Amino acid sequence: MAWWWAYPAVGALVGFLAGLLGIGGGAVMVPMLLFVFAANGFPAEHMMHLALATAMATIVFASLSSVRAHATRGGVDWRVVQGMFPGIVIGSLAGALLAGLLPSRPLALFFTVFLFYAASSMLFEVKPKATRTLPGHAGLFAAGGVISVLSSLLAVGGAFLTIPFLTWCNVPLKRAIGTSAAAGFALSVAASAGYVAGGLRAEGLPAWSLGYVYLPALALVASASMLTAPLGARLTHRLPVRQLRMVIGLLLYAVAARMLAVLW
Repeated sequence: MAWWWAYPAVGALVGFLAGLLGIGGGAVMVPMLLFVFAANGFPAEHMMHLALATAMATIVFASLSSVRAHATRGGVDWRVVQGMFPGIVIGSLAGALLAGLLPSRPLALFFTVFLFYAASSMLFEVKPKATRTLPGHAGLFAAGGVISVLSSLLAVGGAFLTIPFLTWCNVPLKRAIGTSAAAGFALSVAASAGYVAGGLRAEGLPAWSLGYVYLPALALVASASMLTAPLGARLTHRLPVRQLRMVIGLLLYAVAARMLAVLW
């Protein structure tokens, strides 16, 4: 397996970012996996789907370690997670199955546009109305469904939509990060199942693939990510909020630019 050494390196970075920002690491992982898969000569027609599916499956392990670290510091609002959970399961399964039906390049373009949008919203820090609060059960269900459909298509673990949604509802940023990590765990489990089911009948996939999930990359990336996620979560509760927003925004701009360079 050529380039095997790249997978633990990706996992270490992704795990740290999952703990630090609650993002699951998919936005960083997908472009990196695309680069490694291209170097390994994977079929172009399946490369984006393999990267999305493998990233989403890895988020299961990275987010589990991240959630544990945030929860021990009181950074998770379990009422919000419970309210969003049914919509997350339904939406993530639907989004993963839909991704398998879309051509690779338009899917990649959609991913890149989304990253630029998320980066701008974080970096310019649009302030919500002071009177706005979290919606009731129906609103949380709907939010979970919409976020999970888009997140399954983008393999970003949901936090790039969940964090702006929660801060828009005046949830403090650090608590929004921890809560989004918990919601992202449920989302990634359901979406991974959808990617496996969606790729079972695909032809020409590389050996050791389970549906669209490439198992060697999953094993190496997940192992490394679980070691570094607690380190990132510990740093989250020490950094000022403004610095966290700048880190998220600048990271997303860099990843989006790299994504365009790899695919075009």
